[in-house]
Amino acid sequence: MGLTLTEKILKAHIVDGEFVKGQEIGIRIDQTLTQDATGTMAYLEFEAIGVPRVKTERSVAYIDHNTLQSGFENADDHRFIGSVAKKHGIWFSRPGNGICHQVHLERFGIPGKTLIGSDSHTPTGGGIGMIAIGAGGLDVAVAMGGGAYYITYPKIVKVNLTGKLSPWVAAKDVILEVLRRLSVKGGVGKVIEYCGEGVKTLTVPERATITNMGAELGATTSIFPSDEVTLEFLKAQDRAEVWTELRADDDAVYDETVDIDLSAIVPMAACPHSPDNVKTVAEIGKLKIDQVCIGSCTNSSFMDMMKVAYILKGKTVHPDVSLAIAPGSKQVLNMIAQNGALATMIDAGARILESACGPCIGMGQSPNSKGVSLRTFNRNFEGRSGTKDGQIYLVSPEMAALSALTGYLTDPRELGDMPKFEMPRQFVINDNMVAAPAPEEEMDKVEILRGPNIKPYPETAPLVENIECPVSLKVGDNITTDHIMPAGAKILPLRSNIPAISQHCFTVCDEDFPRRAKNLGKSIIVGGVNYGQGSSREHAALAPLYLGIKAVLVKSFARIHRANLINAGILPLTFVNEADYDKISQGDELAIENVRADIEAGKTELTVINRTKGVNIPVLCELTGRTKDIILAGGLLDYTRESLK
Repeated sequence: MGLTLTEKILKAHIVDGEFVKGQEIGIRIDQTLTQDATGTMAYLEFEAIGVPRVKTERSVAYIDHNTLQSGFENADDHRFIGSVAKKHGIWFSRPGNGICHQVHLERFGIPGKTLIGSDSHTPTGGGIGMIAIGAGGLDVAVAMGGGAYYITYPKIVKVNLTGKLSPWVAAKDVILEVLRRLSVKGGVGKVIEYCGEGVKTLTVPERATITNMGAELGATTSIFPSDEVTLEFLKAQDRAEVWTELRADDDAVYDETVDIDLSAIVPMAACPHSPDNVKTVAEIGKLKIDQVCIGSCTNSSFMDMMKVAYILKGKTVHPDVSLAIAPGSKQVLNMIAQNGALATMIDAGARILESACGPCIGMGQSPNSKGVSLRTFNRNFEGRSGTKDGQIYLVSPEMAALSALTGYLTDPRELGDMPKFEMPRQFVINDNMVAAPAPEEEMDKVEILRGPNIKPYPETAPLVENIECPVSLKVGDNITTDHIMPAGAKILPLRSNIPAISQHCFTVCDEDFPRRAKNLGKSIIVGGVNYGQGSSREHAALAPLYLGIKAVLVKSFARIHRANLINAGILPLTFVNEADYDKISQGDELAIENVRADIEAGKTELTVINRTKGVNIPVLCELTGRTKDIILAGGLLDYTRESLK
């Protein structure tokens, strides 16, 4: 029996555990990446582990999230990350060099390698045949120190692509179709592997758009084969030497198969407020719009920009629409500046933003009240744009550009014949905004520069014998990390200051939660299905840790957030019977007796006693030997320090 591409790469990197589906395995990590919103904490954690120099083949620190310097905080964090990178063997992509996933795809990604990043859209690297996984910052810190990264051996879904996209139908429409079919929780515990004759019709940037938004499926990662198309992309980046041909065996066996005829795909949009709320343009109808934003790690490539420029050429943005465009990297911005496409955008009335995440994380360009904003981004969670009642639709660059001209949601196929857009034979190569680390013999001379906003990791403690505390918050289904720990220009600068940022924890749901939780001293959160979906931000676990959360009891967890809770030493519990969710109210006093002894004994079913209502509720606490030890130790940082002694 042959192997899937996913299995081939995982098998070549496994260092712990058995190659059995559903079992936890540890894999060797070749590369890591961080971005500045999560990077400061990741590097504080790396320092706390005590390893003097990274042990990966390549680790890169990117500055792309917190680039709006409205105070000293972001600039101080950038300076701190730059000094840590120089000292500890990490490459440093300076502000202005571009979005981490776009730059990593261009300059550092290698087919067949493993990559984890402290950003949930790290699976972008699957566009060139990497196993690229989003993770919490502490997991990245451990990998930089030489530790394995642990995942549950995934189910593997074959998405069989046939045919070819019709003119003006985009890769964005392909992943929206996958989301329409599978939903935001349909990829949990799975890797999405793209195969079939249709693959060769997609460029690397198109493949990367699809793998990028695989994060919205809840998937561990997504991956394309490394083929001649991949080779041509790497040749154009002067990196042909890193290419390897990689594909699944012809007799590979998959857990599921999804068939998609590319020629049958039509232009679509994800409607408010979820990436899987997908409808065709025809179903949505003539929707008046207020704003268009083009960019983000999903759709900011050179090819995306060239299509946008073609549509805008000689035209003017509709007077009722604000159009903002952010090229994904300095390379892309340089190239469209040199070939005139940038001037075309400016002539049309576009507002040109720096090569950074920007509006995608609520860092500027918030729409007007109740404004309808078309965005080429990957998430449209309520309030994420910075406008609480903003109506955010996720669309392709082609649809976004044309709609900016017409003033309403417009099918790009109305453009008629489509010219042939070709990948450049040679990209403009200039890595002068990537700083190399200091040589190992000079690292001791490098001073770490810390600003006053940088605070230490929250205090942790080993798991107690009994947990007895009230429910400080009860929430519903599909709670995102944006609900738990909001982003945006006001809050993101506090990412290196857990005491300060914790004051914003869950305020989207309940403005009084931070004060109530802190006053209680210790408490439990209760939630519904797919709790913690979205970003990899470990702050959604660290802020609750600081506020005294001892356990989170839900119907089901999103993968990364559950791992982050374990890393923070917070007990992750799920209902055995989902109906028992209704037997708990906010304010109820709960108890889990002998919890430490039960977990030490390997019990997976515990009992939560609701003292207020007088009922016992069975719950699952499914921990492997390793995650059990992490929880007992009080978190991954304590566990790692102990294991390195």
